Amino acid sequence: MTITNQDELDGLKDIGRIVANTMQSMARAMEPGMTTRELDQIGRALLEREGAVSAPQSTYDFPAATCISVNEEIAHGIPGDRVIAPGDLVNIDVSASKNGYFADTGATYRTAPVRPSLDRLCRDGRRAMQIGIAQVGSGRPLAGIGRAIGRFAAGRGYTLIRNLASHGVGRALHEYPEEIPTWPSRSEKRRIDKGLVLTVEPFLSAGGLWAVEGDDGWTLYSQPSAPVVQYEHTVVATDRGAITVTLPG
Repeated sequence: MTITNQDELDGLKDIGRIVANTMQSMARAMEPGMTTRELDQIGRALLEREGAVSAPQSTYDFPAATCISVNEEIAHGIPGDRVIAPGDLVNIDVSASKNGYFADTGATYRTAPVRPSLDRLCRDGRRAMQIGIAQVGSGRPLAGIGRAIGRFAAGRGYTLIRNLASHGVGRALHEYPEEIPTWPSRSEKRRIDKGLVLTVEPFLSAGGLWAVEGDDGWTLYSQPSAPVVQYEHTVVATDRGAITVTLPG
């Protein structure tokens, strides 16, 4: 989607606020002893209250309202009977639509007690996303996002999952440009159009390189096996940089 007027931006900000509020409310409610299904039900209720529709459910018939991935699960985890335990690394990914506009956000949280290495990975994962967002602007190279994130990751001894990319969003959950590398890519030659709506969502890891699909046909795991965190915002490219629409409020 390419934003052309204020009404479109307002529509994106509305659904962006809803998914951001939903994710943060889920994170606040999360505690050891609850199941991922119970956490998803909180998210479902919040989306329904706001008149929003789960995007993975409506687009791909995903079997839950949100994606919740725990520890060895790095993305697209199906909420179910899994019990959240102390020390778990939990990724919450919320995407939804309202009035024809889609927004997508995600973050990785941890339950106490937290190992210092995982705490550091989470802080650096959020920083990697921010570094990527800083590269978004009208006329700038799409490859600049991955180059900047890659420099940051390499400088701190991390790896990046190389087959989970950012993407266009706005009128659908996934749209042009379909795959935006969040790792260095010499083959990426496209530029960012003014008003382009996209996600920035690096998957930062302490050794993982690829995402592989599990037996359920949805859940993704790191290969090699290693801790992975993901942080994601939906942004709009402007002449002055990026407008982040997935902000709570």
